[in-house]
Amino acid sequence: MTTAPRPAAELSADEARRIALRAQGFLGAPDRRAGVRGVLRALGQVQLDTISVLARSHELIPYARLGAVGRPAVEEAYWTGAHAFEYWSHAACVLPVEEWPHFAFRRRAYRDRPHWGHELSAGAYDKVIDQLRAEGPRTATELGGAKNKGEWWDWSDAKIAVERALMYGEVVVVERRGWKRVYDLAERAIPQTLLHDDLDDAECVRRLVRQAGEALGVGTRADIADYHRIKGEQFDAVVEAAGLVPVTVAGWGKPAWADPAALAAEPRGRHRTTLLSPFDSLIWERARTERIFGFTHRLEAYVPKQKRIHGYFAMPVLAGGRLVGRVDPAREGRTLVAKQVSLDGPKAVPAVARALREAAAWVGCDAVAVERMDQPELAKALVTALG
Repeated sequence: MTTAPRPAAELSADEARRIALRAQGFLGAPDRRAGVRGVLRALGQVQLDTISVLARSHELIPYARLGAVGRPAVEEAYWTGAHAFEYWSHAACVLPVEEWPHFAFRRRAYRDRPHWGHELSAGAYDKVIDQLRAEGPRTATELGGAKNKGEWWDWSDAKIAVERALMYGEVVVVERRGWKRVYDLAERAIPQTLLHDDLDDAECVRRLVRQAGEALGVGTRADIADYHRIKGEQFDAVVEAAGLVPVTVAGWGKPAWADPAALAAEPRGRHRTTLLSPFDSLIWERARTERIFGFTHRLEAYVPKQKRIHGYFAMPVLAGGRLVGRVDPAREGRTLVAKQVSLDGPKAVPAVARALREAAAWVGCDAVAVERMDQPELAKALVTALG
C-alpha cells in the first residue's frame, strides 16, 4: 500500500461530512436545470437493484437529491437520446454515456479472463449478434429465451451469449423494460466519438479514480477504490496522477484523499431532508457511513424475517446533514405504510414526518400510516406531525 505524502489539508470530521454531502448533491441548491441527467453525471453512476418498495433504487437516487421529479421523467432521462448505458461498475449501474471509454480496461479484462459458470454453445454468440443487427434492440426473451427449464441461473444459450457480449462491450444495455434488460449493438447505441477502447488500463483507472474522488468529495483509499470496484493496487498506481490531494481527517485513522475543488470553498447551503435508498452512493459502503455519520446501517432484505432489526428495506432518513432514523416503507393502495420507524430521539420526529409526507406524495399516496416504532412513546408525536 502506498504511504500517503504530506497532507494538503487537515479536516475536522464535521468538515469532511459536509464536503461529502455537497459532493453527493445533498448540501446546497440542487441543479434542477440539469435534472436527472445532471445527477447521473455528477455521481458518475447510479446503482440498479431489483427491489421495488416505494420505487426502484435508480429512481430513488435522483428523487433524494431533486425532490419529486416525475418518475416517468427519470426513466426518460436515463434511456432516451443515448445519454446513458448499463454496465458493471460498483455493481450493475446506469452510467453516463461519456464514461464508455473509461471502462475499456474492464472490457479487456473480461475478454482476457477464463469464463465461468456457463458454457456457450458453438455459434450461439454470432447468432445473437446477427439477430440484434437485423432486428434491433431485444430482450433476452426476444432473442430466444432467457432461461432453460431449470432454476433461474440455468440460462439459455441466447442469454449466455448476450451477457458475454455485454461484458466484452460488443453489446450494450440501453434500457430496462419491465425490469428486463434490453440489448443493442454498441456500434448503434454508443456515439461514434465515444465508441473506442483507445485508453490504456492506467488511463482508464486514473480517470475513474478522479471521478470517484469528485463524486465523494473526500475518502479513504478503500472508499474511492470501491466506488467503481477498482483494486487497491490500481488506485495506488494512479492516485497521484489523478489529481486527488492527500488530507487527514480527524478521527478517521486512515489516510484520505480529496478533490481539490472540494477544498477550495466551504460547503454551504440548504440541507436536503429525504429518505435514502440503501443503494445510494452516499451510504452504500457501511464502513464509510459509520465513519462519516456515526450510523450503522445494514440492508436486511436478505436477512431472515425473524432476525431483522429495522425491517426489509429500511431507508435511512437524512436531515440537517445527519442520519436521524430509519423507515421501512410499503404501499397499500394510496397509503404509504411505515411498517417500522426507528428514530434518533424526539428531535427527529419533524424531519421524519416531512420525509414521509414528501415520499408519499411522490409515489401517488395521499395518506401515511405508522405501524411500529422502536420508541412507542414517540408514536403520537409522529402521527401528529404527519397531520
